[in-house]
Amino acid sequence: MVSRVDFYVLSDPAPDAAWRCACRLIEKAVELEHRVYVQVANAGEAARLDELLWTFNDRSFVAHEIWDGTSEPHPLVKVLVGDRPGPQSHRQLLVNFSGAVPSDLETYVRIAEIVEPDPERKRRSRERYKIYREHGCTLETHNV
Repeated sequence: MVSRVDFYVLSDPAPDAAWRCACRLIEKAVELEHRVYVQVANAGEAARLDELLWTFNDRSFVAHEIWDGTSEPHPLVKVLVGDRPGPQSHRQLLVNFSGAVPSDLETYVRIAEIVEPDPERKRRSRERYKIYREHGCTLETHNV
């Protein structure tokens, strides 16, 4: 399977803009009954997103859990957050905060990359874009 990769290019330079964008993407995916995995770079980022997913929207919250990579996720949990490749059960959407192209990218239906306005982060996003293109992924860009 060839993945679809959506690049969400942010104009908002606020430090938490990418995290808020991710929360909105995750919330929308859950509303569509998708299983989502959010791959972050480290445990600190997992804790940060964990807190935001509970508090970013006053009207609702996104039920989720931090996945340690070893245990079987609960079948009712639609959103998992972790710092290693996701479980097979959560392959409909990968929100990639790891900073690298996933080694198992062909196993995801869709991948979301959030591009921050910072020049260095943009440069790294362009590098990932090229790698996805080389793998034959369908690429879409959205200015948000």
